[in-house]
Amino acid sequence: MIPLSLAEIADITGGQLHDIPDPSLLVTGPVVFDSRQVEDGSLFAAFVGERVDGHDYAATAIAAGARAVLATRPVAVPAIVVPDVVTALGALAGAVVARIGTDVVALTGSAGKTSTKDLIAQVLQHHAPTVWTPGNLNNEIGLPITTLRATEETRHLVLEMGARGIGHIRYLTGLTPPRIGLVLNVGTAHIGEFGGREAIAQAKGELVEALPSEAEGGVAVLNADDPLVRAMSARTKARTVLFGEAEDADVRATDVRMTPQGCPSFTLHTPTGCSDVTLRLYGEHHVSNALGAAAVAHVLGMSAQEIATALSGAGTLSRWRMEVTERADGVTIVNDAYNANPESMRAALRALAAMGAAAQANGGRTWAVLGPMAELGDDALAEHDAVGRLAVRLNVSKLVAVGGREASWLQLGAYNEGSWGEESVLVSDAQAAVDLLRSELRPGDVVLVKASRSAGLERVAQALLEGEASDR
Repeated sequence: MIPLSLAEIADITGGQLHDIPDPSLLVTGPVVFDSRQVEDGSLFAAFVGERVDGHDYAATAIAAGARAVLATRPVAVPAIVVPDVVTALGALAGAVVARIGTDVVALTGSAGKTSTKDLIAQVLQHHAPTVWTPGNLNNEIGLPITTLRATEETRHLVLEMGARGIGHIRYLTGLTPPRIGLVLNVGTAHIGEFGGREAIAQAKGELVEALPSEAEGGVAVLNADDPLVRAMSARTKARTVLFGEAEDADVRATDVRMTPQGCPSFTLHTPTGCSDVTLRLYGEHHVSNALGAAAVAHVLGMSAQEIATALSGAGTLSRWRMEVTERADGVTIVNDAYNANPESMRAALRALAAMGAAAQANGGRTWAVLGPMAELGDDALAEHDAVGRLAVRLNVSKLVAVGGREASWLQLGAYNEGSWGEESVLVSDAQAAVDLLRSELRPGDVVLVKASRSAGLERVAQALLEGEASDR
């Protein structure tokens, strides 16, 4: 964070100083909301959660080196008391961006946001100092926390923006106005809350509506292969740059193929030239993510060769997203358990099939350990059924459906597609899945673990890797 005095922070946030003997004292460390993450010079934001009240940890944060607490009431230690901590953080983030003049790149989409954000961050680091959203801290708390990590040296600020309703992205873009906005896709994630893909498109398109005009340097980076995203060009004053495999895309891929390990390889075309890319990520769906990242990098002045080199060296920064680990006994675990929706579930299954082709040729098997996809509303039964059927069509050796009603729909889809006998099984919970896999896995097997975050299936992957993991 750029150094700001406690007095300046109070002025920006409309707060009152309490128990602060020296208002000129500078906050030089990060803004955090977990007292265990406090560093010397931090500002501790005290949020009131469902189970924990951050105000109760105010003294702990000060003792650990925080300069003050951003709070909604006096806490008997140095504090800036504001009406609302979330609003105060947003104001502080906006002031920091305005002061340092960094280029803000914002991205959204129904699937692949975090993976694409990680790719953009790694590519842009080759160009200039870059700060980006850690993990998927993409809401009204995570976005300002990320922004406040920027310093006067930061040239690119890459912000992932999530939406759980109309108006959410509009609010986020109001905090830290982006110059470049990337929309990846419009899928079915949270469709139960939005009510339909058209409503999701309306919400995601708020990003391009917030961009400055073309004359002011605004650029909307849109997926040419998604009709709902392509149509957003009519909703923005910014210049439009298209990416995808469509022939009219400004940044596109040709000769897309998969390596024997299941990683995509393609020729990248940009207006400045073309160059070959081989990703270290698993699954063909990452081609679109990589093209989105490449389009952003192109807008910011990187050459095709520079972009291709950076993409080919980029890895996974965020945990539990196609995290591939090979055990000492030759079993490969693919932990993609952070979240799931129909699009990402299909992409993960296709990646498993590609990764398992070589394994199956040598007697290994592919296992899909799948749990429920949340927030699908009336589409839940059909979508789970379709995923179960796809696992069979992709010739996945074993389907393990984990959980209750939704898991039974997964298995039913597989059964109706022709997966009988021991090819698919329904188990009650994560521990039951672990017990089954421990008894049946053999060298050469590839295991995909995926479900919505609420299912907690990362415990399956972690249990299978305990004591014998070595990153692949």
